[in-house]
Amino acid sequence: MRCCISQAQIEARALTKTFRVPKRGSGVTGAIQHLFAPVYEDKRALDQVTFDIASGEAVACVGPNGAGKSTTVKLMVGITMPTSGSVRIEGLDPHKERITNSRKIGVVFGQRSQLWWDLPVAESLRLLGDIYEIPPDRYDQTLKTCTELLELGPLLGQASRSLSLGQRMRCDIAASLLHSPRILFLDEPTIGLDVAVKARIRQFISAMNRERGVTVVLTSHDLQDIETICQRIILMDKGAIVFDGSLLAVKRQFDRSRVVTFRLREMVPDAAARVQIALSEVAPPPVITVTGYDTVVTFDPSHSSSAAVVAKVMAELPVEDLKIEEPGIESIIRQLYDGTLKLGVAEPVT
Repeated sequence: MRCCISQAQIEARALTKTFRVPKRGSGVTGAIQHLFAPVYEDKRALDQVTFDIASGEAVACVGPNGAGKSTTVKLMVGITMPTSGSVRIEGLDPHKERITNSRKIGVVFGQRSQLWWDLPVAESLRLLGDIYEIPPDRYDQTLKTCTELLELGPLLGQASRSLSLGQRMRCDIAASLLHSPRILFLDEPTIGLDVAVKARIRQFISAMNRERGVTVVLTSHDLQDIETICQRIILMDKGAIVFDGSLLAVKRQFDRSRVVTFRLREMVPDAAARVQIALSEVAPPPVITVTGYDTVVTFDPSHSSSAAVVAKVMAELPVEDLKIEEPGIESIIRQLYDGTLKLGVAEPVT
């Protein structure tokens, strides 16, 4: 577990959130029984969640549906309040001091817009500028920057309802940054967008984080969002944090595979059999595939080092070149979603 940082911009301490949900039987009988004698049960969405986020960090909050990601974000932005524990944004209680907190943060929810449906985008942005009481010169400069980086020029005169999802998302991101927030919360910001729009949005968010020091808290199922924007990842499952650290650290701790591709100088008909014999002492047994001049070896790096595997294969085959692939975040997230992620500490990767 990651150690808490003093003087953090965002502080969460033992956050617990319990929802009271109706418990009813099926069919008409169940509906009638619930009408006259309702029964409820408590569902715990968060359980003793503690973390700190420092100013200027870009953090991904990742987990399967029901893991507690969105609940955590809602607590941080002040939409709801914890059952127990506390959360502070630059020392403020975000729920009790929502107006003050709203001036410090920007929020983008992938499927919800803050633009007025029938107004031109420029008018919606102007209204938001008035609501936040942004000085005209600062408003104009921020809008100019967002317009250039997000290519909003042709969209400003259009009504929000006439925009495509990608166009609306770009406008919503601009709207969330008009008041120059110090923290930007993004919940699935690229969901449903095409590749080109995704790339433009990722580039813009990364620039805001890198060049302007805007703290970014991102929830996303898109692995490219995570790897492009964030340096740190918080893995959540069943309302608790199961890992909090750098992307490299999560790869090293949870990835149990390494892939080495050997390009041979010539075709070797029995390459797979020869490699299998050369690596017979490697446990668990590696997976060996041969395609043309390429022999691919997938093995567990916590039991055998890459150097040892490479040396044994090169002693057996005429290797011209090789490529070692680093652990991928994709397989780790998939294991988390499937419920097969082993949470024990892995041996050091060599």
